[in-house]
Amino acid sequence: MSPPQRRRRYPSQDNAEPPPKPKPAKQGDTKAPERLYVVAGPDGERADIDLVTLIVARADPPPSATPEQTAMLRLCTAPLSVAELSAYLSLPFSVVTVLLTDMLAAELVQARAPIVRQALPDRSLLEAVMHGLQRL
Repeated sequence: MSPPQRRRRYPSQDNAEPPPKPKPAKQGDTKAPERLYVVAGPDGERADIDLVTLIVARADPPPSATPEQTAMLRLCTAPLSVAELSAYLSLPFSVVTVLLTDMLAAELVQARAPIVRQALPDRSLLEAVMHGLQRL
């Protein structure tokens, strides 16, 4: 048994012109996206940064900063986690850590450990809240 043959509903005309080929982009028309190894730099060294490490900007972006570093510094006026930075900039975590390593060495940003609660709430307070919710 042979497989079914696909047929066009409207056969193509013999003298139809082929679709035009796309024109090559000019130098100034559009900017091609950068490769990640260009953004991250050649060395690829990384600081000990976790996904939940909070990053805070310590200075304004210098004129020599890359566009990615400038965007990070503008985002980090308030503490942001590395995972949030990665999501906002649409860059992989590994690239963000390399960029942050360079920025930490230049003292443009400060890395903080995430805030961890030292003590659990009082059990009697939790029970009082639970009983209040049950009464509703």
